[in-house]
Amino acid sequence: MSQVLHTPPPTPAPSTPAEADDLAALAARHGLTVSGARPSLPAYVRQLWARRHFIGAFATAKLTAQYSQAKLGQVWQVMTPLLNAAVYYLIFGVLIGTKQGVEDFVPFLVTGVFMWTFTQSSIMAGTRAISGNLGLVRALHFPRAALPVSFCLQQLQQLMFSMAALLVILLAFGVPPGASWLLAVPALVLQFVFNAGVSLIMARVGSKIPDMAQLMPFLLRTWMYGSGVMFSIDHMTGPDSGLPSWVGTVLQLNPAVVYIDLMRFALIDSFDASHLPPHVWALALGWALVAGIGGFIYFWKAEETYGRG
Repeated sequence: MSQVLHTPPPTPAPSTPAEADDLAALAARHGLTVSGARPSLPAYVRQLWARRHFIGAFATAKLTAQYSQAKLGQVWQVMTPLLNAAVYYLIFGVLIGTKQGVEDFVPFLVTGVFMWTFTQSSIMAGTRAISGNLGLVRALHFPRAALPVSFCLQQLQQLMFSMAALLVILLAFGVPPGASWLLAVPALVLQFVFNAGVSLIMARVGSKIPDMAQLMPFLLRTWMYGSGVMFSIDHMTGPDSGLPSWVGTVLQLNPAVVYIDLMRFALIDSFDASHLPPHVWALALGWALVAGIGGFIYFWKAEETYGRG
């Protein structure tokens, strides 16, 4: 019996630096670029703007599908934050007594819960934006920032349903409509920019550290308890509280507090300017710019790595 020897094919010699340079020059001469390379920041912004219709349609589709399996359907968009507000009212307002000294406590509480839910849901959705949509990220070429931005837009659309319920609550508890209600629009715009920026940051972090999605609920719950959602920061950190004066100052600089209090100031007459930190609109704008621009650049810098194992 003869034995056949199978010799492996010869291994090609590694290309020299000169050959690599020649290939790079050839590719550049014919307009070829590296697949998946990160575009420049202005080009990235243009690409994102060109897909604005996709972002809107994707957000609407996700919102419609969110409660598609529930019998009450989209009613849960309003019922969920209302039930949260009812639980917080029972525990904090009645049992702990945080409603003492707070005028219009129910509108005060519901406004805080709705605005906090907007921020919390946006950040949670942003954390999973890349890691939870790897099939879409790997199958199609588009600016990846479209995903966290679309999830924030979805939460803004959901907030609109909650705002309708909030206005009914305000009227039911004797809060009259006024011109100050128009201030809710710029406050919402600034909060949306802030939420989108933080969501972009967490989307990049979540794409590299999948366990971050499990940790975020605990971090967000801690942030909520320091954001005056269920209590008045003025009353809890006042002279009779026994806390150092700087504690109240630090809490009022909290971006969640800034946006929640701006909405309360816009909608509730009894929540006047004395409850707001100095230069509150400058603070709101500053947080929006820092988070929005900083988060966008931070996310863009890792654009070519998303979806790769």
